[in-house]
Amino acid sequence: MTSPKPSVLLLIPAYNEEERIEPTLREYAAYFRAHYAGPFQILVVLNGCRDNTLGVVQRVAQDFPEVHVENFPAPIGKGGALIEGLRHAPKVDLIGYVDADGATPPEAFHRLIGHTAWADCVVGSRWVAGAVLHQAQPWFRQFTSRCFHAIVESLFGMGIADTQCPAKIAHRTAIETIHPHLRIADLAFDVNLLYSLTHAGFKVLELPTEWTDKLGSKVTSSLFRSSAIMFFSTVRLRLIYSPLYARLQPLRWLGDWLYRVLRAPTVRRK
Repeated sequence: MTSPKPSVLLLIPAYNEEERIEPTLREYAAYFRAHYAGPFQILVVLNGCRDNTLGVVQRVAQDFPEVHVENFPAPIGKGGALIEGLRHAPKVDLIGYVDADGATPPEAFHRLIGHTAWADCVVGSRWVAGAVLHQAQPWFRQFTSRCFHAIVESLFGMGIADTQCPAKIAHRTAIETIHPHLRIADLAFDVNLLYSLTHAGFKVLELPTEWTDKLGSKVTSSLFRSSAIMFFSTVRLRLIYSPLYARLQPLRWLGDWLYRVLRAPTVRRK
């Protein structure tokens, strides 16, 4: 007798994605309807959208009931949107995420699901042998990516070649355990997620993925500010897990000031 397929919730954070998100949603919904035997849902988490992303998602949902939306009118950052979306983990067996631009095709995400029997979290990677890059990132994005990787590896030593690839899936039990420790609302969220998992003793498996770099990246358009925020958040995360963190509490105002200066998103307080 064949075991039932685990239920899957796919999160897609979205910030002003009315021009790019519809093909991604239709492609994913149609693919998993045809090729995945278990329950599958897509939750789009809108993060301070000022365009018609909400209307586009609602239009797709009329054709694909698997698609749902949660709208946060105020900006909460990509990481903040994912933290909010991960609160839905108790409703499913597996929960993962990809970007709204469709850079990761549904077939590649499906392959990650197939390896969750051997790991608590499976992450796609553009920087390991076997990865297929149909269109690579511009050289300056690749350079900053490798610099950031060097910083992350020196601070955390996780041995993960591509912490920032937005193609990850994890078991509900792992997400429930580490969710209270997710504190980074910006693009360094992935480091927060992965280090919280490894620090808690969960197994993270990195696999080659398929990737097509898409035009219109929000990171490329504000690369310096995004890089500064990610660097600061990564250092802050290292300090949070340091024995010295309690002694640094009197300097917390300095970190809050830097976040305000950089206009960085912060985690919503419940």
